[in-house]
Amino acid sequence: MISYVSRRLGTSLVLTVLVSMITFLLLSTSFDGIVRSILGPGATPAAVLAQKAAMGMDRPVLVQYFDWLFRCLQGDFGVSYFTSQPVGTAVADHLRVTLSVVVVALLITAAVSVVLGVVAASRGGVVDRIAQATSLFGYIMPNLLLAIGLVVIFAVRLDWLPATGYTPFSENPGRWAASITIPVIALSLGGIANLSAQIRGAMIGELRKDYVRTLRTRGISPRSIVLRHALRNAAGPAFTVLSLEFIAMLGGALIIENVFALPGIGSYSFTAALQGDVPIIMGLSLFGVVFVVGINLTVDIINGWLNPKARQQ
Repeated sequence: MISYVSRRLGTSLVLTVLVSMITFLLLSTSFDGIVRSILGPGATPAAVLAQKAAMGMDRPVLVQYFDWLFRCLQGDFGVSYFTSQPVGTAVADHLRVTLSVVVVALLITAAVSVVLGVVAASRGGVVDRIAQATSLFGYIMPNLLLAIGLVVIFAVRLDWLPATGYTPFSENPGRWAASITIPVIALSLGGIANLSAQIRGAMIGELRKDYVRTLRTRGISPRSIVLRHALRNAAGPAFTVLSLEFIAMLGGALIIENVFALPGIGSYSFTAALQGDVPIIMGLSLFGVVFVVGINLTVDIINGWLNPKARQQ
């Protein structure tokens, strides 16, 4: 397991460097436009050249990239071109908002999916059909359309929840819960559809295996068979799907945060891309790669703990 983790870390490091380099090379094609955005529409060509020299943009692109990379290794991610805020501080401030929404959505997705999948697989009949109908609704309903519908019903007509905005948990927990309720529902519905279907299929497969029949002949209670044995064996694939949903929710936050005016990573990324704020874009891309790699590595380790066969492989 240690050698496997070491290999994965090495591969992840190479992937991080490649993605960040490609991102920087693509951004370098628009340096002139970025400088003009900083100076304003009335900037002269001489002023643009002088500003590029002052910002180090007149150097070879690879020299600029490796200079940025070495500074990152020292913990210096640069500052925003437009706000002069350190990149690490800016990303951390907006990440708190995004995680407060995504983590709650992920927990709800996991809890609802486990209940729907386990009950549907173990009981069948009407409960199974209801679970499949819920999954189908989650598949066909776009998150954006669902979000708009929830705003119309609960924010506009009933006036139960705010339509936009965000209140930090530290200021008012009740208002915080109200401000993230609709975004959480919009993010979690698709995840519930995918994960509950995965758990249902895996549980049905486990409950048909020989060891389950053996446990039944020994007088083990159905509840213990389902929860202590079948569910644990089905947890590996389900956990993998859950990790993918976590990453997908972070991507969905780009849309949801702009719809609900949440000051999270999604809306911040959109603003930085429009402005051409290179340090912020590079910091966000670096965070994204490291986060995805970290999630995948964590899932592999947990799957190895849950499934000894996977650990040996």
